[in-house]
Amino acid sequence: MNAELPMNASASSLVQVPALAPRTALARRFMDVRARSAALASPLSAEDQCVQSMPDASPTKWHLAHTTWFFESMVLEAFVPDYRVVDPQFGFLFNSYYESLGPRHPRPQRGLLTRPALSEVQAYRKAVDAAVLAFIEDADDATFAETESAITLGLHHEQQHQELMLTDVLHLLSLNPTQPLYRTQAPMAPAAPLALDWLAFEGGRVAVGHGRSDFAFDNETPRHDVLLRPYALANRPVTNAEYLAFIHDGGYRDPRWWLSDGWAAVQANGWEAPAYWSLRNDGQPRQFSLHGPGGLDPHAPVAPLSLFEAAAYAAWAGARLPTEFEWEAAVSQALSESRCSLERRSPERLVPTAPTAGPGLRGLGEVWEWTRSAYDPYPGFRPFEGPASEYNGKFMVGQVVLRGGSCASPPGHVRATYRNFFPPGARWQFSGLRLARDL
Repeated sequence: MNAELPMNASASSLVQVPALAPRTALARRFMDVRARSAALASPLSAEDQCVQSMPDASPTKWHLAHTTWFFESMVLEAFVPDYRVVDPQFGFLFNSYYESLGPRHPRPQRGLLTRPALSEVQAYRKAVDAAVLAFIEDADDATFAETESAITLGLHHEQQHQELMLTDVLHLLSLNPTQPLYRTQAPMAPAAPLALDWLAFEGGRVAVGHGRSDFAFDNETPRHDVLLRPYALANRPVTNAEYLAFIHDGGYRDPRWWLSDGWAAVQANGWEAPAYWSLRNDGQPRQFSLHGPGGLDPHAPVAPLSLFEAAAYAAWAGARLPTEFEWEAAVSQALSESRCSLERRSPERLVPTAPTAGPGLRGLGEVWEWTRSAYDPYPGFRPFEGPASEYNGKFMVGQVVLRGGSCASPPGHVRATYRNFFPPGARWQFSGLRLARDL
């Protein structure tokens, strides 16, 4: 990790900064990630942080405690001799789904945990932070080498929960009749509309999956070859204006475009538009966001959509959703040719932002992009060892893969091989779509 250079530094003035020692770098990263979670929670009241708006969401207070429990269980209890947990009840209250680590409080009832108080959870975080930092500093070299990967996993796990904190809070605030905002929105000059273009890829035998030495989740491995037919991928995600045309054309009333389960979901839930949209009498929608209620940028990527809605739009548009391997191959090629970036141009904005003009794939990282791939193990998949073996593998059924990151993803957290996954009916994440077609 190098010190950040001033933006106006010239090439001749750059001074080589020595890389930080592994312990120092890990400690700094630990403090940065933990501080970001606290910062994300800071605009919320204690009442905001205790409420659970639906069984699939969790209270902010629970996220803060669970990510702390993860470090306490996976690092301190596992590797620090004679470590005493902060509170013996916290394992039951804040374990998520790790059967090997004991019983847990039911997920749909996390909003009933008015105790421990938020102040106690914050004290819990401070105590565990101090213990982990002391461990990083004091552990002998052999122990540090053995546990560095566990701490790194805990940091990436917490970054996943940082995104969940934001999407769960959005769902919670959307149900409040006063329509409160989470945070004010930084002003930004609107982008000109970017015309839809098709980028051709020849396919063939391509390598997918993570094959480097840096961190990846187990579900990204092993790297392996797949065979792809020639295909084309849209240069940008589908926009709000394009999706509105689907709505105005009766898209939610026409079963021709829908998968059977999707049409059943439309009928059962009364869907007429994406989540958080409201259609006015003049046909122009408004959307509730983390910045409060407001109008829609017609050129920004549409979100949030379920897989059912994304697939229906693709069928209506005469296209399809890409497979996850088509998506990864295209993005990996574009990254290697410097024709795309996975970093957002406006990381301070918690709404999808319209892409700017330019060559290659645009708008990556604004919305998670649904693929048409089931969340299955790669050939030769091996889960993490120990309790972390439950992290991903046992969810590899009934889920669909999304790629690319979103406006709520922590900076630097996503990569071309990252596999997000949700059930096809999920529509409270920042999920949208990029069209594909055969050549």
